[in-house]
Amino acid sequence: MSQLKALSACSAATLISHGPRREDLASASASTLKFGAGASELHGSPLVSQHCRLVKAHKSQVITAVASNDKETVSAGATNGRGFRGKLNKVVLAYSGGLDTSVIVPWLRENYGCEVVCFTADVGQGIKELDGLEQKAKASGACQLVVKDLKEEFVKDYIFPCLRAGAVYERKYLLGTSMARPVIAKAMVDVAKEVGADAVSHGCTGKGNDQVRFELTFFSLNPELHVVAPWREWDIQGREDAIEYAKKHNVPVPVTKKSIYSRDRNLWHLSHEGDILEDPANEPEKDMYMMSVDPVDAPNEPEYVEIGIVSGLPVSVNGKQLSPASLLTELNELGGKHGIGRIDMVENRLVGMKSRGVYETPGGTILFCAVRELESLTLDRETIQVKDSLALKYAELVYAGRWFDPLRESMDAFMQKITATTTGSVTLKLYKGSVSVVGRTSPHSLYRQDISSFENGKIYDQADAAGFIRLYGLPMRVRAMLENGM
Repeated sequence: MSQLKALSACSAATLISHGPRREDLASASASTLKFGAGASELHGSPLVSQHCRLVKAHKSQVITAVASNDKETVSAGATNGRGFRGKLNKVVLAYSGGLDTSVIVPWLRENYGCEVVCFTADVGQGIKELDGLEQKAKASGACQLVVKDLKEEFVKDYIFPCLRAGAVYERKYLLGTSMARPVIAKAMVDVAKEVGADAVSHGCTGKGNDQVRFELTFFSLNPELHVVAPWREWDIQGREDAIEYAKKHNVPVPVTKKSIYSRDRNLWHLSHEGDILEDPANEPEKDMYMMSVDPVDAPNEPEYVEIGIVSGLPVSVNGKQLSPASLLTELNELGGKHGIGRIDMVENRLVGMKSRGVYETPGGTILFCAVRELESLTLDRETIQVKDSLALKYAELVYAGRWFDPLRESMDAFMQKITATTTGSVTLKLYKGSVSVVGRTSPHSLYRQDISSFENGKIYDQADAAGFIRLYGLPMRVRAMLENGM
């Protein structure tokens, strides 16, 4: 269930925003931890703060965490009248408080004469990035700051379907960023409706995949919304230009330690791009990794873990029932301790270019191994082959931002149907970066020891194999006869 956190200009805020992949930045600055977004549903009775006055909102209302703007103006083309590029009434902006999104706020007001609602989502990216987000939104000129907790929804409704489908992009990528964008974009559409906005905006550049993922979701869920993508419109070319714009419009410049890498983190994974990684020949530096230890430094003793699965979806760890987000969090810690889930790959972006990225997916790697192994017991040969072939297309659709495409939804229904009997448990051994299957069991197992045994049995008569082989090999025999003039 999405949880709404209410903020006020007179209260301290604890928010969570998520970092970008390199494709989302015009420069390689890690001082910009890219936009967050919101959730899909509103539950409970949130508190609304305006000018330090707290009021309780009815649960059917949609005003959420608010940082009311006390500035008279931020730029010449602010909310009174038409902006330089046209007129919009209210824009929901995916917001992190970093440099990029901080300057987008006054830019939107100046160019579209609109109010700006800043919007941040918690998809499990960590708490360090959140300090002072309320104050930053207010100082940038936003009229509201909306925050929603999407962790459970993200895992249950986006990660788990991909896990069940076995979706892996280009043999390696477990789709961490690809799955997060539609849940965030969907929440933005919901909040746009709640606050009466006529437009949405994101901070993705024109060279990456994420602009497509956000906007296809916007188109699918509310085609009437205007979409503003500043990086495809403005004259700002990089970090220095953005700093100058911020100073000109009296927007405090976020001061953070500059990283050599561009990162995106959520509950499923952490990606690293940029700097030395741009040369595919370079080995990643040891201190780059953040979710997992170097396998060389992992414990010298293996650790065993049992994953409980019901209808293709994980439900427990070592016999303990957990919510989707809690289960993944626990496996991230366990897998990270043993150096599990490091992937270094060159991938083909949707927009045509190749990019090199390094991914850490400790918990996800454990889950993929467990679910796939259980399917070896519960699915027959033809079903596995068809499922694996469809998984490639499923992954391609998710990577390309087509989460709400009827084709993916139909494929998901197929995956749900054929994994209905994929229930049981898998025991894995974790040791210095490797995941090994050591046991699997299912009440719906198609494996029969009495049939598979080398001992003769009543069900399988070995003499029957002779006729089968003659018929199965008949096409090959006929071809050989033709080639030999027989």
